[in-house]
Amino acid sequence: MKICIKSVGRDLNSDIDPRFGRCNFFIIYDVETNKFEAVDNSWKEATGGAGIQAAQFVIQKGVKKVFTGRVGANAETVLKQAGIEIVEASGKVDDIIKSC
Repeated sequence: MKICIKSVGRDLNSDIDPRFGRCNFFIIYDVETNKFEAVDNSWKEATGGAGIQAAQFVIQKGVKKVFTGRVGANAETVLKQAGIEIVEASGKVDDIIKSC
């Protein structure tokens, strides 16, 4: 299963970003293979629709669960319609991975 953790940095020791659509990075982590990729959020500076675009990206990556701070209503709707679980989280990316 793939999870997505919103992060302020590229590595697993980074803090979880409290923002969804305007986070700095997406950490896509596969809990079965223990491999991850850090992807720049190219929508963080968008004038509008950043949350929806971020949600669509997460869906395309095959993610089943998102760990983040606040999620806007539009992004939440898109994620929930795709069957993706949203978990409000804070702390370090690595702490989330250890708990999975």
